[in-house]
Amino acid sequence: MSISTELRNVAAIRYVTPLREGGSLPGLVEADDDGLYVVKFRGAGQGPRALLAEVIVGELARRLGLLVPELVTIEIDPVLGAAEPDPEIQELITASAGANLGVDFLPGALPYTPAGPWRPDERLAADIVWLDALTTNVDFDHGTVNGSTVIGSAGTLTKIVLTGAVPSDTHATPSKLDSDKDGFAVADGTKAPPPPAS
Repeated sequence: MSISTELRNVAAIRYVTPLREGGSLPGLVEADDDGLYVVKFRGAGQGPRALLAEVIVGELARRLGLLVPELVTIEIDPVLGAAEPDPEIQELITASAGANLGVDFLPGALPYTPAGPWRPDERLAADIVWLDALTTNVDFDHGTVNGSTVIGSAGTLTKIVLTGAVPSDTHATPSKLDSDKDGFAVADGTKAPPPPAS
């Protein structure tokens, strides 16, 4: 059986703003298809192998039925950085000339937090935890929220920003993901309370 997934190609026309989350310093970029994309730059410290890992894990998640925003190859012209006042970002854009990874921007999406009003069903939470453990995306240190799962504006849980898909990024072991009678593990490594008894 042959599986072929080719990412759609777009070209960046405007660097909108940096997204100061994580070590890779992604940016919001407008493309020639009128779309907005969160761009993971090949010139970031993790390098192009991390982008390849994100594509592999993102498409694996999609094939497993998880909601994943469209991934595209986005061409970056280093001239786009000229209008950015931050020299670090100018350097990043210049070092990222050529093909980069774009993730469709989800307006209104917020990071998932167990303290929020929306709860995923146990199966969805387990699927996300399983995928994160399989791909060594267990970046759950110090109780921080894993940016790989967001709640979209329509109230759906969406799997994005799969940056932990390289072993050097791991900070926990899958044993932290075991569920118990007090709740179930969710994608940020915390325990969500069990559903109310009916």
